[in-house]
Amino acid sequence: MSSASEVPTDVVGRAIRLLVLVGEHPHGVTLSVLARESGVPVSTAHRLVNSLCREGLVEFEAADKRYRPGLRLFQLGQQAGQAYGFAGTALPVMQRVTRQTEEATLMSVLDGTRHLYLHYVDGPLPVGVRSEPGRHGPLHCTSMGKVLMAFAPDDVRADLLDRVELTPHGPNSITDRDDLREEVARAAERGYATADEEHHRGLRAVAVPVLRPDGNVFAALSTAAPAFRRSMDDLVAMVPLLQAAASELGVRLPAR
Repeated sequence: MSSASEVPTDVVGRAIRLLVLVGEHPHGVTLSVLARESGVPVSTAHRLVNSLCREGLVEFEAADKRYRPGLRLFQLGQQAGQAYGFAGTALPVMQRVTRQTEEATLMSVLDGTRHLYLHYVDGPLPVGVRSEPGRHGPLHCTSMGKVLMAFAPDDVRADLLDRVELTPHGPNSITDRDDLREEVARAAERGYATADEEHHRGLRAVAVPVLRPDGNVFAALSTAAPAFRRSMDDLVAMVPLLQAAASELGVRLPAR
């Protein structure tokens, strides 16, 4: 949620703010909530969100008076995914990883001081990890977040280590900034990061970086599993498999 001091003053900025908020409420959001969370006056929010509706980016459900993401927004998302090679390139590789691990495979990219879930492949076992592409996750308590920080350019990494919020999400969340710095440095040294019930109770994960041929980090690739089924040693044993998949993706994903 943004503070009023951060509200864009231009019309385009306000419209984008509203569109992002609608996207963050896939089950629908009322005009009053949109106005409150965006900091945009109700009358202005109403006018702008209706403009988004005319373009098909947002849909209005009269029955419950809620705004939802429109099909045009979905279409644009699919086109962006194709441009980045997610569907055509990343998904088959991730599906292969899941067939070998029998656990969920996830991919995310750095987005400000959070990471954005891009792709998710569900595991075949009855109880597993669930994820929603398009949603954000914290950096300090997820294996992918730690990897994205560890392999970011030096200035980006230093800035993130100073600024990320250390909110305790799970029983083992890192809440000390020096501990986080040590954990990220360890991830950079060994080439992977772990999270042991740090984001959610009962969830463990391991992640590796997806690096471009020039060495720049593009994304993080992760295997996640329920703690009752996989020990951390089990997940760390999957690191070579994840690294092989990440190397393949680093070469095959379109250069940007």
